[in-house]
Amino acid sequence: MTSVAEPGRLVLCGRGIVPGRVEGEALVSHETISGWGGIDPATGTIVERRHELYGVCFTGKVLVFPGAKGSSGWSGFFQSTRLMGTAPLAMVFTHLTTKAALGAIVTRVPTVTELDDDPVAKIATGDRVEVDADNGLVVVHGPWPRADHPR
Repeated sequence: MTSVAEPGRLVLCGRGIVPGRVEGEALVSHETISGWGGIDPATGTIVERRHELYGVCFTGKVLVFPGAKGSSGWSGFFQSTRLMGTAPLAMVFTHLTTKAALGAIVTRVPTVTELDDDPVAKIATGDRVEVDADNGLVVVHGPWPRADHPR
């Protein structure tokens, strides 16, 4: 199956890593995210000073990003967000690595990766997104296409 754009929505097809189905607001990063030293698990905030989302909280958002960077501590920091109640609602990422996969598993949020189109390029912060990791689908709802976010 390949991505489908139709009036009012875009469907991206990929691979579900952690099962589940949620819908929420997207938070998009064009940069990879560091777990150890890059996020504050107590607040769910990105604290890496040079990151484009510095100071932004991902708690309760569908986090759309290229993937993980840094050490294997990435998964531990994201697991801490689950334990502290500050985890993202779901994760959608482009590059599947062992640290990103393990981080998604221990965070226990629906996760989709290896999509047929780049979610970072197709989804904008604030878009309403449904993550159906049971079926490997990411559905972007709303006016489609949008003039303010060329796709």
